[in-house]
Amino acid sequence: MHPYPPSSPVAVPDPAAELWQSAVRVLDTNWSGEHTVPSRRLYPHQWSWDTAFTAVGLAYVNPTRAWHDLHTLFEAQWPDGRVPHIVFDPATAEDDYFPGPGFWNLPVLAGRPARRSTGIVQPPLHALAAWEVYRHASAHGAACAGAARTELAWLYPRLVRQQEYLTERRDAAGGGLASIVHPWESGLDNSPAWDQALAGVPADLTLLDRHPRRDLAVSDAAHRPTDEDHARYVGLILNYRDGGYSDTELVRRHPFAVECPAFNSILGVAELALAQIAGVLGRTGDARRHRDRAREITAAISRRLWEPESRTFRARDARTGRLSPVRCVSGLLPLMLPDLPADQVEAIMAEARSERFGLPAPSVDRTDGSFDTHRYWRGPVWVNVNWLLRRGMQVHGRRGEAEQLRRAMLRLVHEHGHYEYFHPETGQGLGAPTFSWTAALCLDLLADRSAPAYARAD
Repeated sequence: MHPYPPSSPVAVPDPAAELWQSAVRVLDTNWSGEHTVPSRRLYPHQWSWDTAFTAVGLAYVNPTRAWHDLHTLFEAQWPDGRVPHIVFDPATAEDDYFPGPGFWNLPVLAGRPARRSTGIVQPPLHALAAWEVYRHASAHGAACAGAARTELAWLYPRLVRQQEYLTERRDAAGGGLASIVHPWESGLDNSPAWDQALAGVPADLTLLDRHPRRDLAVSDAAHRPTDEDHARYVGLILNYRDGGYSDTELVRRHPFAVECPAFNSILGVAELALAQIAGVLGRTGDARRHRDRAREITAAISRRLWEPESRTFRARDARTGRLSPVRCVSGLLPLMLPDLPADQVEAIMAEARSERFGLPAPSVDRTDGSFDTHRYWRGPVWVNVNWLLRRGMQVHGRRGEAEQLRRAMLRLVHEHGHYEYFHPETGQGLGAPTFSWTAALCLDLLADRSAPAYARAD
């Protein structure tokens, strides 16, 4: 056991005490005994970037569990460095979730069978999460800081391998950015940012006859991706799986390879968090290299994903070079990068304040034809991306807007509950209830910590 005190030292104001306690109950409810699940009914396994968000909140109330969740996830890391987007719970039956472990049919890796997981990834938010848990633990004194440093020492080489996999093997277009090979890798699963690139992927509906959807048994079909999109998702997995999960010549072999501004912004932020971690571990040279990599990724995002006419960041199809025609919340997240050019910072802030988005930001431009108030990432408000957007505001000293966004998110959850996502007009809770990352990030927002501890990489 780690020498952490049993409760958080954060002073919670009386009006927020109820929300704090309800958030803690959600995280306790979703603890499986081995890891935290996103929500018990719809998501019975361990998800990758959910684990990172949840760790940020657990840092306040149970740091031991935060480290344990990160350990459990990284114990499933592949030899090539990829961290799977789902680690399957062996106590959950194959038929309880699709696509389950049998569908992924993982190869033997480095002479041994892989842990039950998927073969795709999610945004590499884990270095940032580890740094946040460490910062919180350090506030408890030397003994806690020492234990947390030990955790960082275990995670650091694994986090580096994750970055190396993404920056080297996934640079499909050779432009310095990672490509996602499946919409699920973005975390923004059915965003219209992918529609143009997905148009060339066959929607074989017979796949749904052979592999029936499980999500519609517990969710409203009007809120979930369409059958056509789901058929494309299954087909993309089969293509990637049957190619041995190889990333060689992705642009030629695989029908979907896209550079996402949100994914790559998180990739850059991870390098900055690794620089901080390397500093704690006494690895000065490594810290400098991480900061250099963050600068390179920021420059590549500014160069490749910026659409000058609309002054927005867009997803780029690595196969065709075309930018997505749709403004999505993913285009606001480069704001997290401290070295982003000032004119692009101003443009993002203007976009966030505009009638197209507003705060809290919906997942898609409200004026776009693809905007849907109920359907997953095609309109609803999500706490996790708004939390990331708020960090970007803090990084660039936009404290007034950051505070406005913090209050709006807390009001949304206080009035409607810890839902997976929310109606962008009424605030109604949608998707899975008792959702872990919503609860975890509420704890961080209630604590209202200072701006992130990184600055321009001068």
